[in-house]
Amino acid sequence: MPETLDDLLMSQPPTAERPLLGTVVLVVEDSRHACEALRLICQRSGARIRRAESLASAKRHLCAYRPRVVVIDMGLPDGSGGELIAQLAQSEPRIDAIIATSGDVDQKKAALEAGADVFLEKPLASVSAFQTVVLSLLPEDLRPKHRLVPKTDNVVPDPIALRDDLALAVDLLSTKSDRPTRDYVAAFLSSLGTDAGDSELVRLAGDLRGLTSGSPAQLTKQITDRIAVLAPV
Repeated sequence: MPETLDDLLMSQPPTAERPLLGTVVLVVEDSRHACEALRLICQRSGARIRRAESLASAKRHLCAYRPRVVVIDMGLPDGSGGELIAQLAQSEPRIDAIIATSGDVDQKKAALEAGADVFLEKPLASVSAFQTVVLSLLPEDLRPKHRLVPKTDNVVPDPIALRDDLALAVDLLSTKSDRPTRDYVAAFLSSLGTDAGDSELVRLAGDLRGLTSGSPAQLTKQITDRIAVLAPV
């Protein structure tokens, strides 16, 4: 017996309005902003979403349950998403849909070679486009016979998620200034800027990559200023 309303809904077959009903999606994504967009897409599609912010967290999730769909960002704080993709692609039984994402289209080749079924370039904002990709990968008996086109197709993540991501970047740069941390934060900001359509963040990412010596304090202040713009006091 389902214990909650959510459990009850997940036990129902997919419908034209909610074609991913009954599907669990694991999103392996370090950005809250990108994950919030996927949460909204899954919510409107009927899917249940779980989030892992790193490779280690994803592996813990996968030890506890088996999702039908895994969406994996290629750039994670503790390694490349390609590592997890390769592991899942070789596992038996195989997960139905392994989807790689990145704001850097140059990551597509590596993702597909690792074993991803498909590569989706960020930002992910279209409900119908995500549904189409996932349904094409799921077994036929899990697809509804008909699918309604969403009245409002694109999702808009809450700005709070973007502020949380920027705060994380500031915290990392303030507590560690080694090259690997800078490279990770630069990639994180570049992807976030692409995802949010914020060219200033992409510029800051480039400046951070180009910083070969000295403290990133000035760049950290500029990121803090961006937070202030998003959340005026």
